[in-house]
Amino acid sequence: MRYIAMCSNGKDSLAMVLLLIEKNAPLDEVVFYDTGMEFEAIYKNWHKLSKLLNNKIIKTTTLKPPIPFEEKAFNIVVNERGGGTHHGYSWCGGRCRWGTTDKLRIMDKYCESEPTTCYVGIAADETKRIAKERKPYKKLPLVDWNMTEKDCLNYCRKSGWSWQEGGVDLYDVLDRVSCWCCRNKNKKELRNIYKYLPKYWDKLKDFQTKTSIPMKKFYNNKVQYGSVFELEKIFRNEEN
Repeated sequence: MRYIAMCSNGKDSLAMVLLLIEKNAPLDEVVFYDTGMEFEAIYKNWHKLSKLLNNKIIKTTTLKPPIPFEEKAFNIVVNERGGGTHHGYSWCGGRCRWGTTDKLRIMDKYCESEPTTCYVGIAADETKRIAKERKPYKKLPLVDWNMTEKDCLNYCRKSGWSWQEGGVDLYDVLDRVSCWCCRNKNKKELRNIYKYLPKYWDKLKDFQTKTSIPMKKFYNNKVQYGSVFELEKIFRNEEN
């Protein structure tokens, strides 16, 4: 039996890995799934964590999608239900979480290649995620330890970890440090990316130029707006 921890290098999974080590729990390997669209702070923390794990003779593995994210978003030929085709799946998120589907499939395949106990970093207060049916080899140590999302963030910060970019900690301006192009980001998060993380806002604008589908759908006086460029106009007007 091998013991694997899946670590996105966000607050919950990172806290889980650090606590597994602190508690001397069985741990043979830590796996990071790299979408190619992560914040730089995530890659920096993975590099830092890999050094710590290597010093403790714990294996580190990086998994990647078989088709690069942007290739699948814009170029791959997609068959439509009505019989036609179009290029790319566009934004990932909402009802079309194609990147998440790929991630889960690839991670499950990796775990199931041999007998494995897989630690998953779901916090104790993520009730909807906890309630979902999961494969028996997946364990939720944060739930067992009654560690909430806030507990996890505090533990990481007290242990010397942060997610610094552009002069801010990502967890001070974002609810979740998922891929920078995740369509599930709410309006507050997008406003903060525009305000504090202009490099990623420029990336979002570039992404939007490659697809006709708006990133989000918000409503202002019953008028729909949702492309990154429309959002930028709104955020700019809010500053005036």
